[in-house]
Amino acid sequence: MDWERETRTGTPEAVFCEGKRSKDIDAILAAARARGQRLLLTRLATDHYAALSPESRADLDFHPLSRTAISGDTPAPRDPSVAVVAAGTSDLPAAHEAARSLAFFGYNAPIVADVGVAGIWRLEARIHDIESHAVVIAVAGMEGALFSVLGGLIAQPIIAVPTSNGYGVAQGGKAALSSALATCAPGVTTVNIDNGFGAACAACRVLRLIQGKPTQPRG
Repeated sequence: MDWERETRTGTPEAVFCEGKRSKDIDAILAAARARGQRLLLTRLATDHYAALSPESRADLDFHPLSRTAISGDTPAPRDPSVAVVAAGTSDLPAAHEAARSLAFFGYNAPIVADVGVAGIWRLEARIHDIESHAVVIAVAGMEGALFSVLGGLIAQPIIAVPTSNGYGVAQGGKAALSSALATCAPGVTTVNIDNGFGAACAACRVLRLIQGKPTQPRG
């Protein structure tokens, strides 16, 4: 494990659980407990969580929808904060992954859900709330139109998370990813499909600069 990652980059080490054996995750958690180290687990499916040792499960705050688990205390949230904006309820797994990751990092990240462009009035009703936050993570599948709409309405940094929700040409998230990359709204940045954790890490770097907390210089 890269226990020095937070010192170098400002974001702590996390464990990507998909593909790992349960006994390997148990060993990682045991090592973290021995060090008194907090740990974030991502892509931990419910059946995978159930296969962990009783000691590991007792140590974890598990959130099935986001497939995340936290070992150790979550710090009290501090300002500035991030708005996680989800186009539809089917985008909530990635949205919650982002929000849970930010909570682990110590930032408040309320979710504004079901404000996709198919019901544009719902987004208009929440836009002032959304732009009250320092950074916005936008989460959308299908054609990913939410990214461009937000990019044309607000001044905050926008991190787009295309999701794999969709069918036909939108299946697998490729259409949403293309929309995010090809948006004509300048200043929208993009992470990989379904990568709520990566969006949270990007937001964390922006927030640290806002707070005047650069990482320690190398050397």
